[in-house]
Amino acid sequence: MFHAFFIGASAIAVALFVYTKSKVEKCDDATFSLFQRSYISVYALAVAGDWLQGPHVYALYDSYGMTKHQIELLFIAGFGSSLVFGTVIGSFADKFGRRNNCFLYGVLYGISCLTKHVPVIEVLMVGRLLGGIATSILFSAFESWLVYEHNKRGFSDDKLGVVFSNAALANSLIAIASGYVAQFAADMFGYVAPFDVALLVLGAQSILVLSRWPENYGDEKATTSQSFHKAFSLLKSDHRVLCLGLVQALFEGAMYTFVLEWTPALSQAAAIGEKLPHGVIFASFMVAAAAGASLFKILTKYTRVENLMRYVLLVSSACLSMPLIFPFDLTLLFVAFLVFEMCVGIFWPSMACLRGAYLPEETRSTTINMFRIPLNLIVIVILYQNFSMFTIFQCCAIFLLLAAGAQHVLYSSPRVIPFSGAGGVTDAEREEL
Repeated sequence: MFHAFFIGASAIAVALFVYTKSKVEKCDDATFSLFQRSYISVYALAVAGDWLQGPHVYALYDSYGMTKHQIELLFIAGFGSSLVFGTVIGSFADKFGRRNNCFLYGVLYGISCLTKHVPVIEVLMVGRLLGGIATSILFSAFESWLVYEHNKRGFSDDKLGVVFSNAALANSLIAIASGYVAQFAADMFGYVAPFDVALLVLGAQSILVLSRWPENYGDEKATTSQSFHKAFSLLKSDHRVLCLGLVQALFEGAMYTFVLEWTPALSQAAAIGEKLPHGVIFASFMVAAAAGASLFKILTKYTRVENLMRYVLLVSSACLSMPLIFPFDLTLLFVAFLVFEMCVGIFWPSMACLRGAYLPEETRSTTINMFRIPLNLIVIVILYQNFSMFTIFQCCAIFLLLAAGAQHVLYSSPRVIPFSGAGGVTDAEREEL
């Protein structure tokens, strides 16, 4: 069954990709095409450095003789680091440069990979702390650099959505490829080998960032505390930005929780003694996400992103409710999880476009990192507490319903149109809108 669904999902993803390339994404602008390739080539290496590590983190810690409790503490340390240190260092991009922050991502994550060679929990803890900081940079500085450069060069707003959609598509495909590469490296040289491959990839990414990307900033004159104050004031004064932050935190909180829970959910539904093909299932999820990224480009030709996301969030909530309603129907659960992953594929470019429209340039990276504070808190609490699987999926479904409510408020608010200037939308322009 799983192989059949993988083939079917792959066929749908390919068909959507071909259709969008020929019918939706026609582009005769060589300058834009070059700019898009420059961004995606670097971004692809950055996410590859992350994906290569994921499949064997737990297995490596286990091979070093770490207890389940120690491994949980290491994972909590990663999310906690992203919450505390990553939020601060990620915000440095606005003051000290987005390109420099992207370079720092490769350096910090590379050092984190090196610590995997030392089977000492204190050293591994340092690696998790550095990895948490790097993750915050990955999800803020790269996007901030792109939005600034896109606006600075005068490209149209719809083309920004194209870049984000193609980046999400590349992310899904790289996840699949990274899984195979990591498995091959682990089979040949042991569990630490995928982290050495990631180190090489991150080194290449850092070199490309410095050699190909120009530098850009938010507010260079503001101190870090001033940037946080401006970002916090924006959240308090503009309910649209607050709603955007809630949608991101609630959806991603549910998504990261799903990553931890899909295996036990499917295992519970499977027949006794049935062995699940986890690799095929993961690849199917990534193909579904890739299909969602292509579907985003089609759907946004007919409706605003603010409207589209309302339905995406409701469908996502319904999908993660299936383990509560039909906990022992393996086929139905797997189909629901595939649809949820397709929603994830739509979510990434949708939220990136909304952040590009609603967040001011001067504190863009800082505000994005503030959005991640409740997300990290959600994951830390779920990791720390021994909730039942039923309770966890109940929380996920509720999170997504709340996100749909926040998205509806955002949809009902006046539309914010991003200006073509590199400085983004000013407060005065917001008031005029």
